[in-house]
Amino acid sequence: MKNKIKLKKYFVNSLFIMLFFIVVIIFVKSYEYQSLTKINNEKIMMIISEVTNKYPLVSEKEINDIINSKNGKINEEFFKKYNIDIIKDNIVIENNNVYQKFVIIDFFICLLLVTSLFVNFYIYNKGRDKELKKISKYLEEINNKNYSLEINELSEDELSILKNELYKITVLLRENADNSLKDKKELKKSLEDISHQLKTPLTSILIMLDNLEDNNLDAKVKEEFLRDIKRNIMNINSLVQNILKLSKFDANTINFVKDNVNVFELIRESATNVSTLCDLKNIKIEINGDKSIMAILDHYWEVEALTNILKNCVEYSFNDSSIIINLEDNNAYTKITINDNGKGINANDLPHIFERFYKGYNSSNESIGIGLSLAKTIIEKDNGSISVTSFKDSTIFEIKFYKF
Repeated sequence: MKNKIKLKKYFVNSLFIMLFFIVVIIFVKSYEYQSLTKINNEKIMMIISEVTNKYPLVSEKEINDIINSKNGKINEEFFKKYNIDIIKDNIVIENNNVYQKFVIIDFFICLLLVTSLFVNFYIYNKGRDKELKKISKYLEEINNKNYSLEINELSEDELSILKNELYKITVLLRENADNSLKDKKELKKSLEDISHQLKTPLTSILIMLDNLEDNNLDAKVKEEFLRDIKRNIMNINSLVQNILKLSKFDANTINFVKDNVNVFELIRESATNVSTLCDLKNIKIEINGDKSIMAILDHYWEVEALTNILKNCVEYSFNDSSIIINLEDNNAYTKITINDNGKGINANDLPHIFERFYKGYNSSNESIGIGLSLAKTIIEKDNGSISVTSFKDSTIFEIKFYKF
Protein backbone atom coordinates (compact mmCIF):
# COMPACT_ATOMS: atom_id res chain seq x y z
CA MET A 1 0.00 0.00 0.00
CA LYS A 2 3.07 2.25 0.02
CA ASN A 3 2.55 5.43 -2.04
CA LYS A 4 -0.98 4.26 -3.05
CA ILE A 5 -2.69 7.32 -1.64
CA LYS A 6 -5.76 7.29 -3.89
CA LEU A 7 -6.31 3.58 -3.27
CA LYS A 8 -6.03 4.20 0.47
CA LYS A 9 -8.52 7.05 0.15
CA TYR A 10 -10.91 4.75 -1.75
CA PHE A 11 -10.73 2.08 0.97
CA VAL A 12 -11.14 4.66 3.75
CA ASN A 13 -14.20 6.11 2.01
CA SER A 14 -15.64 2.61 1.51
CA LEU A 15 -15.03 1.75 5.16
CA PHE A 16 -16.66 5.00 6.26
CA ILE A 17 -19.73 4.29 4.07
CA MET A 18 -20.03 0.76 5.45
CA LEU A 19 -19.69 1.94 9.05
CA PHE A 20 -22.29 4.62 8.43
CA PHE A 21 -24.81 2.13 7.05
CA ILE A 22 -24.07 -0.37 9.84
CA VAL A 23 -24.94 2.33 12.36
CA VAL A 24 -28.10 3.17 10.38
CA ILE A 25 -29.13 -0.51 10.23
CA ILE A 26 -28.51 -0.93 13.98
CA PHE A 27 -30.61 2.15 14.64
CA VAL A 28 -33.40 0.94 12.32
CA LYS A 29 -33.37 -2.55 13.87
CA SER A 30 -33.48 -1.03 17.33
CA TYR A 31 -36.41 1.11 16.29
CA GLU A 32 -38.08 -1.92 14.70
CA TYR A 33 -37.68 -3.92 17.91
CA GLN A 34 -39.09 -1.06 20.00
CA SER A 35 -42.04 -0.68 17.61
CA LEU A 36 -42.89 -4.40 17.71
CA THR A 37 -42.43 -4.51 21.48
CA LYS A 38 -44.71 -1.53 21.93
CA ILE A 39 -47.44 -3.11 19.78
CA ASN A 40 -47.13 -6.45 21.62
CA ASN A 41 -47.23 -4.75 25.00
CA GLU A 42 -50.26 -2.65 24.05
CA LYS A 43 -52.18 -5.74 22.87
CA ILE A 44 -51.24 -7.69 25.98
CA MET A 45 -52.30 -4.77 28.16
CA MET A 46 -55.63 -4.69 26.37
CA ILE A 47 -56.09 -8.44 26.94
CA ILE A 48 -55.16 -8.10 30.60
CA SER A 49 -57.61 -5.23 31.02
CA GLU A 50 -60.42 -7.29 29.44
CA VAL A 51 -59.62 -10.34 31.51
CA THR A 52 -59.48 -8.45 34.82
CA ASN A 53 -62.75 -6.74 34.05
CA LYS A 54 -64.62 -9.97 33.24
CA TYR A 55 -62.80 -12.26 35.62
CA PRO A 56 -62.00 -10.37 38.80
CA LEU A 57 -60.93 -13.61 40.52
CA VAL A 58 -57.87 -13.89 38.23
CA SER A 59 -54.93 -12.33 40.07
CA GLU A 60 -52.26 -10.13 38.50
CA LYS A 61 -49.64 -12.65 39.57
CA GLU A 62 -51.35 -15.42 37.59
CA ILE A 63 -51.53 -13.22 34.56
CA ASN A 64 -47.81 -12.27 34.88
CA ASP A 65 -46.83 -15.95 35.28
CA ILE A 66 -48.72 -16.84 32.12
CA ILE A 67 -47.10 -14.00 30.13
CA ASN A 68 -43.55 -14.88 31.26
CA SER A 69 -43.97 -18.63 31.14
CA LYS A 70 -41.54 -20.42 28.84
CA ASN A 71 -43.38 -23.74 28.68
CA GLY A 72 -46.89 -22.56 27.99
CA LYS A 73 -48.87 -24.65 25.52
CA ILE A 74 -50.34 -22.74 22.60
CA ASN A 75 -53.73 -23.74 21.33
CA GLU A 76 -53.02 -23.90 17.61
CA GLU A 77 -56.61 -24.93 16.80
CA PHE A 78 -57.89 -21.65 18.17
CA PHE A 79 -55.76 -19.57 15.77
CA LYS A 80 -56.48 -21.79 12.81
CA LYS A 81 -60.10 -20.66 13.02
CA TYR A 82 -58.82 -17.17 12.03
CA ASN A 83 -56.37 -18.42 9.36
CA ILE A 84 -53.33 -17.64 11.50
CA ASP A 85 -50.29 -19.94 11.28
CA ILE A 86 -48.46 -19.39 14.55
CA ILE A 87 -45.19 -20.65 12.99
CA LYS A 88 -45.24 -18.31 9.96
CA ASP A 89 -47.44 -15.45 11.15
CA ASN A 90 -47.41 -13.14 14.07
CA ILE A 91 -50.65 -13.48 16.02
CA VAL A 92 -50.72 -9.67 16.23
CA ILE A 93 -51.67 -8.72 12.67
CA GLU A 94 -50.39 -5.17 13.12
CA ASN A 95 -46.89 -6.58 13.72
CA ASN A 96 -46.97 -8.18 10.27
CA ASN A 97 -47.61 -4.80 8.68
CA VAL A 98 -44.86 -3.15 10.74
CA TYR A 99 -42.46 -5.97 9.93
CA GLN A 100 -43.14 -5.66 6.20
CA LYS A 101 -42.54 -1.92 6.43
CA PHE A 102 -39.15 -2.48 8.08
CA VAL A 103 -38.23 -5.15 5.52
CA ILE A 104 -38.75 -2.54 2.81
CA ILE A 105 -36.68 0.00 4.80
CA ASP A 106 -33.88 -2.59 5.25
CA PHE A 107 -33.97 -3.35 1.54
CA PHE A 108 -33.56 0.31 0.63
CA ILE A 109 -30.77 0.73 3.19
CA CYS A 110 -28.87 -2.20 1.64
CA LEU A 111 -29.56 -0.80 -1.82
CA LEU A 112 -28.18 2.59 -0.75
CA LEU A 113 -25.13 0.87 0.74
CA VAL A 114 -24.39 -1.01 -2.48
CA THR A 115 -25.06 2.13 -4.58
CA SER A 116 -22.78 4.25 -2.38
CA LEU A 117 -19.97 1.71 -2.64
CA PHE A 118 -20.47 1.52 -6.39
CA VAL A 119 -20.42 5.33 -6.72
CA ASN A 120 -17.26 5.50 -4.58
CA PHE A 121 -15.61 2.85 -6.76
CA TYR A 122 -16.77 4.66 -9.91
CA ILE A 123 -15.29 7.98 -8.70
CA TYR A 124 -12.02 6.25 -7.80
CA ASN A 125 -11.87 4.48 -11.17
CA LYS A 126 -12.83 7.63 -13.08
CA GLY A 127 -10.03 9.54 -11.32
CA ARG A 128 -7.49 6.87 -12.27
CA ASP A 129 -8.74 6.79 -15.85
CA LYS A 130 -8.44 10.56 -16.02
CA GLU A 131 -4.84 10.45 -14.74
CA LEU A 132 -3.96 7.61 -17.13
CA LYS A 133 -5.42 9.59 -20.04
CA LYS A 134 -3.28 12.56 -19.00
CA ILE A 135 -0.17 10.36 -18.88
CA SER A 136 -1.10 8.88 -22.28
CA LYS A 137 -1.46 12.42 -23.67
CA TYR A 138 1.89 13.43 -22.19
CA LEU A 139 3.53 10.41 -23.83
CA GLU A 140 1.91 11.34 -27.13
CA GLU A 141 3.25 14.90 -26.83
CA ILE A 142 6.73 13.60 -26.01
CA ASN A 143 6.51 11.24 -29.00
CA ASN A 144 5.74 14.33 -31.12
CA LYS A 145 8.92 15.91 -29.67
CA ASN A 146 7.02 18.44 -27.58
CA TYR A 147 9.22 18.71 -24.48
CA SER A 148 7.72 21.95 -23.12
CA LEU A 149 5.38 20.12 -20.72
CA GLU A 150 4.83 21.16 -17.12
CA ILE A 151 3.61 18.08 -15.25
CA ASN A 152 5.00 18.48 -11.75
CA GLU A 153 2.94 16.70 -9.10
CA LEU A 154 3.07 17.52 -5.39
CA SER A 155 1.31 14.39 -4.10
CA GLU A 156 2.96 11.01 -3.51
CA ASP A 157 0.35 8.78 -5.11
CA GLU A 158 1.68 6.03 -7.41
CA LEU A 159 0.32 7.77 -10.55
CA SER A 160 1.71 11.10 -9.36
CA ILE A 161 5.11 9.47 -8.87
CA LEU A 162 4.84 8.05 -12.38
CA LYS A 163 3.98 11.52 -13.71
CA ASN A 164 6.94 13.05 -11.86
CA GLU A 165 9.26 10.42 -13.32
CA LEU A 166 7.76 11.16 -16.71
CA TYR A 167 8.44 14.85 -16.11
CA LYS A 168 12.08 14.08 -15.30
CA ILE A 169 12.37 12.12 -18.54
CA THR A 170 10.75 15.05 -20.38
CA VAL A 171 13.27 17.49 -18.89
CA LEU A 172 16.12 15.15 -19.84
CA LEU A 173 14.80 14.76 -23.40
CA ARG A 174 14.32 18.53 -23.63
CA GLU A 175 17.91 19.10 -22.50
CA ASN A 176 19.17 16.48 -24.96
CA ALA A 177 17.15 18.09 -27.75
CA ASP A 178 18.52 21.54 -26.84
CA ASN A 179 22.06 20.18 -26.62
CA SER A 180 21.63 18.38 -29.93
CA LEU A 181 20.45 21.60 -31.57
CA LYS A 182 23.30 23.50 -29.93
CA ASP A 183 25.79 20.86 -31.09
CA LYS A 184 24.44 21.09 -34.64
CA LYS A 185 24.79 24.87 -34.60
CA GLU A 186 28.32 24.62 -33.19
CA LEU A 187 29.23 21.96 -35.75
CA LYS A 188 27.87 24.16 -38.54
CA LYS A 189 29.85 27.13 -37.22
CA SER A 190 32.98 24.99 -36.83
CA LEU A 191 32.69 23.67 -40.37
CA GLU A 192 32.23 27.22 -41.65
CA ASP A 193 35.29 28.34 -39.66
CA ILE A 194 37.37 25.38 -40.89
CA SER A 195 36.23 26.06 -44.45
CA HIS A 196 37.24 29.70 -44.08
CA GLN A 197 40.60 28.79 -42.54
CA LEU A 198 41.36 26.40 -45.40
CA LYS A 199 39.93 28.52 -48.19
CA THR A 200 42.27 31.49 -47.69
CA PRO A 201 45.62 29.62 -47.84
CA LEU A 202 44.39 27.27 -50.60
CA THR A 203 43.31 30.22 -52.73
CA SER A 204 46.67 31.86 -52.12
CA ILE A 205 48.49 28.65 -53.10
CA LEU A 206 46.44 28.30 -56.30
CA ILE A 207 47.19 31.89 -57.32
CA MET A 208 50.92 31.47 -56.69
CA LEU A 209 50.97 28.16 -58.58
CA ASP A 210 49.31 29.86 -61.54
CA ASN A 211 52.01 32.53 -61.42
CA LEU A 212 54.77 29.91 -61.21
CA GLU A 213 53.63 28.53 -64.56
CA ASP A 214 54.82 31.78 -66.14
CA ASN A 215 58.22 30.98 -67.64
CA ASN A 216 59.19 34.66 -67.66
CA LEU A 217 58.77 34.98 -63.88
CA ASP A 218 61.84 36.24 -62.07
CA ALA A 219 63.75 33.49 -60.17
CA LYS A 220 63.75 35.54 -56.98
CA VAL A 221 59.96 35.97 -57.17
CA LYS A 222 59.57 32.23 -57.81
CA GLU A 223 61.65 31.49 -54.72
CA GLU A 224 59.48 33.86 -52.71
CA PHE A 225 56.30 32.19 -54.02
CA LEU A 226 57.64 28.75 -53.09
CA ARG A 227 58.40 29.95 -49.56
CA ASP A 228 54.85 31.33 -49.27
CA ILE A 229 53.35 28.08 -50.59
CA LYS A 230 55.40 26.07 -48.08
CA ARG A 231 54.30 28.39 -45.26
CA ASN A 232 50.63 28.08 -46.23
CA ILE A 233 50.88 24.30 -46.48
CA MET A 234 52.46 24.19 -43.00
CA ASN A 235 49.61 26.36 -41.67
CA ILE A 236 47.04 24.01 -43.23
CA ASN A 237 48.84 21.01 -41.76
CA SER A 238 48.93 22.66 -38.33
CA LEU A 239 45.22 23.48 -38.59
CA VAL A 240 44.30 19.90 -39.56
CA GLN A 241 46.45 18.43 -36.78
CA ASN A 242 44.91 20.72 -34.15
CA ILE A 243 41.37 19.99 -35.38
CA LEU A 244 42.08 16.25 -35.15
CA LYS A 245 43.37 16.67 -31.61
CA LEU A 246 40.33 18.70 -30.55
CA SER A 247 37.97 16.17 -32.15
CA LYS A 248 39.62 13.39 -30.14
CA PHE A 249 39.05 15.38 -26.96
CA ASP A 250 35.42 16.01 -27.95
CA ALA A 251 34.92 12.29 -28.58
CA ASN A 252 36.59 11.56 -25.24
CA THR A 253 38.93 9.07 -26.90
CA ILE A 254 42.16 10.41 -25.36
CA ASN A 255 43.38 8.78 -22.17
CA PHE A 256 45.84 10.87 -20.18
CA VAL A 257 48.90 8.98 -18.94
CA LYS A 258 49.62 10.79 -15.70
CA ASP A 259 52.99 10.61 -14.05
CA ASN A 260 55.11 12.50 -11.54
CA VAL A 261 56.48 15.18 -13.86
CA ASN A 262 59.20 17.78 -13.21
CA VAL A 263 57.33 21.00 -14.02
CA PHE A 264 60.45 23.08 -14.61
CA GLU A 265 61.68 20.63 -17.26
CA LEU A 266 58.18 20.60 -18.75
CA ILE A 267 58.32 24.37 -19.22
CA ARG A 268 61.85 24.28 -20.60
CA GLU A 269 60.88 21.65 -23.19
CA SER A 270 57.91 23.78 -24.27
CA ALA A 271 60.15 26.84 -24.54
CA THR A 272 62.57 24.86 -26.75
CA ASN A 273 59.68 24.11 -29.15
CA VAL A 274 59.22 27.85 -29.83
CA SER A 275 62.91 28.77 -29.84
CA THR A 276 62.99 29.20 -33.62
CA LEU A 277 60.08 31.67 -33.48
CA CYS A 278 61.81 33.49 -30.64
CA ASP A 279 65.04 33.80 -32.67
CA LEU A 280 63.13 35.42 -35.54
CA LYS A 281 61.92 38.21 -33.22
CA ASN A 282 64.92 38.16 -30.86
CA ILE A 283 62.70 37.24 -27.89
CA LYS A 284 64.22 35.79 -24.76
CA ILE A 285 62.29 33.32 -22.53
CA GLU A 286 63.24 33.47 -18.86
CA ILE A 287 62.11 30.70 -16.45
CA ASN A 288 62.13 31.40 -12.69
CA GLY A 289 61.27 29.02 -9.87
CA ASP A 290 62.19 25.88 -7.99
CA LYS A 291 63.64 23.33 -10.43
CA SER A 292 62.58 20.40 -8.24
CA ILE A 293 58.80 21.03 -8.25
CA MET A 294 56.89 17.89 -9.26
CA ALA A 295 53.25 17.45 -10.31
CA ILE A 296 51.02 14.58 -11.44
CA LEU A 297 50.44 15.42 -15.13
CA ASP A 298 50.42 13.98 -18.64
CA HIS A 299 53.85 15.08 -19.92
CA TYR A 300 53.11 14.84 -23.66
CA TRP A 301 49.84 16.80 -23.65
CA GLU A 302 51.01 19.48 -21.23
CA VAL A 303 54.02 20.19 -23.48
CA GLU A 304 51.46 20.61 -26.30
CA ALA A 305 49.36 23.03 -24.19
CA LEU A 306 52.29 25.15 -22.96
CA THR A 307 53.82 25.25 -26.46
CA ASN A 308 50.56 26.65 -27.89
CA ILE A 309 50.39 29.31 -25.15
CA LEU A 310 54.05 30.30 -25.68
CA LYS A 311 53.47 30.48 -29.47
CA ASN A 312 50.66 32.95 -28.81
CA CYS A 313 52.86 34.99 -26.49
CA VAL A 314 55.72 35.09 -29.02
CA GLU A 315 53.30 36.07 -31.82
CA TYR A 316 52.01 39.11 -29.90
CA SER A 317 55.27 40.13 -28.20
CA PHE A 318 57.38 43.03 -29.40
CA ASN A 319 60.72 42.35 -31.07
CA ASP A 320 63.70 42.36 -28.74
CA SER A 321 61.52 41.69 -25.69
CA SER A 322 61.29 39.00 -23.00
CA ILE A 323 58.74 36.43 -21.87
CA ILE A 324 58.97 35.80 -18.12
CA ILE A 325 57.73 32.44 -16.76
CA ASN A 326 57.38 32.07 -12.98
CA LEU A 327 56.85 28.73 -11.29
CA GLU A 328 55.28 28.46 -7.80
CA ASP A 329 54.06 25.60 -5.62
CA ASN A 330 51.89 25.26 -2.50
CA ASN A 331 49.71 22.66 -0.79
CA ALA A 332 46.70 23.38 -3.03
CA TYR A 333 48.17 23.78 -6.53
CA THR A 334 51.19 24.28 -8.77
CA LYS A 335 51.05 27.63 -10.57
CA ILE A 336 52.72 28.69 -13.82
CA THR A 337 52.59 32.40 -14.73
CA ILE A 338 53.56 33.45 -18.27
CA ASN A 339 54.08 37.20 -18.78
CA ASP A 340 54.84 38.57 -22.26
CA ASN A 341 55.71 42.10 -23.40
CA GLY A 342 53.53 42.98 -26.35
CA LYS A 343 50.52 44.84 -27.62
CA GLY A 344 48.11 43.07 -25.28
CA ILE A 345 44.64 41.73 -26.00
CA ASN A 346 41.72 43.99 -26.84
CA ALA A 347 39.21 44.21 -23.94
CA ASN A 348 36.37 43.03 -26.21
CA ASP A 349 38.40 40.02 -27.31
CA LEU A 350 39.54 38.94 -23.84
CA PRO A 351 36.42 36.89 -22.90
CA HIS A 352 36.60 34.97 -26.21
CA ILE A 353 40.28 34.12 -26.68
CA PHE A 354 39.80 30.47 -25.61
CA GLU A 355 36.96 29.95 -28.11
CA ARG A 356 37.69 27.87 -31.19
CA PHE A 357 38.64 29.77 -34.35
CA TYR A 358 38.26 33.09 -32.58
CA LYS A 359 40.57 35.72 -34.00
CA GLY A 360 40.86 38.94 -32.09
CA TYR A 361 41.36 42.50 -33.24
CA ASN A 362 45.15 42.29 -33.01
CA SER A 363 45.43 38.80 -34.57
CA SER A 364 47.93 38.24 -37.35
CA ASN A 365 46.92 36.88 -40.73
CA GLU A 366 48.68 33.60 -39.95
CA SER A 367 46.73 33.05 -36.73
CA ILE A 368 44.39 30.03 -36.85
CA GLY A 369 42.53 30.75 -33.61
CA ILE A 370 42.63 27.21 -32.30
CA GLY A 371 45.83 26.90 -30.25
CA LEU A 372 44.54 28.52 -27.04
CA SER A 373 41.28 26.55 -27.21
CA LEU A 374 43.27 23.31 -27.43
CA ALA A 375 45.55 24.42 -24.57
CA LYS A 376 42.57 25.18 -22.32
CA THR A 377 40.98 21.80 -23.12
CA ILE A 378 44.23 19.96 -22.25
CA ILE A 379 44.83 21.87 -19.01
CA GLU A 380 41.26 21.36 -17.76
CA LYS A 381 41.48 17.67 -18.67
CA ASP A 382 44.55 17.47 -16.41
CA ASN A 383 42.67 18.91 -13.38
CA GLY A 384 43.85 22.43 -14.05
CA SER A 385 42.58 25.89 -14.92
CA ILE A 386 43.80 28.78 -17.04
CA SER A 387 43.01 32.49 -16.89
CA VAL A 388 44.30 35.55 -18.68
CA THR A 389 44.82 39.20 -17.81
CA SER A 390 45.89 41.78 -20.36
CA PHE A 391 47.27 45.31 -20.25
CA LYS A 392 48.37 47.81 -22.89
CA ASP A 393 51.89 46.45 -23.08
CA SER A 394 51.65 42.92 -21.66
CA THR A 395 49.50 39.82 -21.24
CA ILE A 396 49.63 37.40 -18.30
CA PHE A 397 48.51 33.76 -18.53
CA GLU A 398 48.01 32.04 -15.18
CA ILE A 399 47.85 28.22 -15.11
CA LYS A 400 47.04 26.23 -11.99
CA PHE A 401 47.30 22.45 -11.61
CA TYR A 402 45.30 21.40 -8.54
CA LYS A 403 46.46 18.68 -6.15
CA PHE A 404 43.03 17.45 -5.08
